[in-house]
Amino acid sequence: MNIHTIDLLFQGIPNTIGSFLVESNEELILFETGPHSCYPTLKKGIEDLGYACEQIKHVFLTHIHFDHAGAAWTFAEAGAKIYVHPVGAPHLIRPEKLLASAKRLYKDMMDQLWGEMKPIPEESIYIPQHEEVIQIGGLDIKALYTPGHATHHIAWAFDEVIICGDVGGIKLQNGPVLPPCPPPDINLEDWYESLNILRNQKASRLFLTHFGEIRGNAAEHLDVLESVLKKWLTIVEQYFHDGLSEKEAIPLFQKYNDEEVLKYTGDKEMVVKYAAANPAWTSVYGIYRYLKKKKEA
Repeated sequence: MNIHTIDLLFQGIPNTIGSFLVESNEELILFETGPHSCYPTLKKGIEDLGYACEQIKHVFLTHIHFDHAGAAWTFAEAGAKIYVHPVGAPHLIRPEKLLASAKRLYKDMMDQLWGEMKPIPEESIYIPQHEEVIQIGGLDIKALYTPGHATHHIAWAFDEVIICGDVGGIKLQNGPVLPPCPPPDINLEDWYESLNILRNQKASRLFLTHFGEIRGNAAEHLDVLESVLKKWLTIVEQYFHDGLSEKEAIPLFQKYNDEEVLKYTGDKEMVVKYAAANPAWTSVYGIYRYLKKKKEA
């Protein structure tokens, strides 16, 4: 079994969004498609490995956010089965609400960032149950429902490997481990429990969509991620209790986050990469929404 990380060069920036092509007993399996705006890069990456997109008949998504699933429809059109959480599936079949929500958030940057998203026929969708094992090409791929970043998140586990999506956080090159916390359904209690689910798999290799492989120190990575999640909550919660609006809190959190990345890496280019992969403003909106829900409960 070979796992190839394909760099999608999101917005022309390397090592920010990846897809993973798995070769197993003459079967090709793709985990994550990235956004449709990056499809030409993904296609070239697959071809550079000696394959064609049309040969891929199994596409596993961790969740339906555009940076993970935006190009899934292109593979469905070519005959691939798309594996996705039951809460996410209706939005791939009828993406109108998903598109409208994203347009409110990204406005005139929508097309440049994400490209097109077309409906996927229901018959092209497969919805696994939690801990269901799917056998493909000699691999036993286990679906792990792992909410927290999104209610419809699935991590995929096989052969001491976990394809983590966003529940495993992001880590770009020599940068820090950070949690992506965009709206609408950040839930930190669920996220902590999902990290326990990942720990219990005792994996030796984690693959992060943002970006690449964590080998050998998987448990340490997850522990650091949990500690940063708790730290971010403390910081943003203080803004919230001080009565700051999201717009007032964003520059404060952006400054804090940029300084942390720069302190960790000593590299201003890494600050730009982290801002592209995990914009601080989205995490402020996400955590504020989480805090408002808790307050109203």
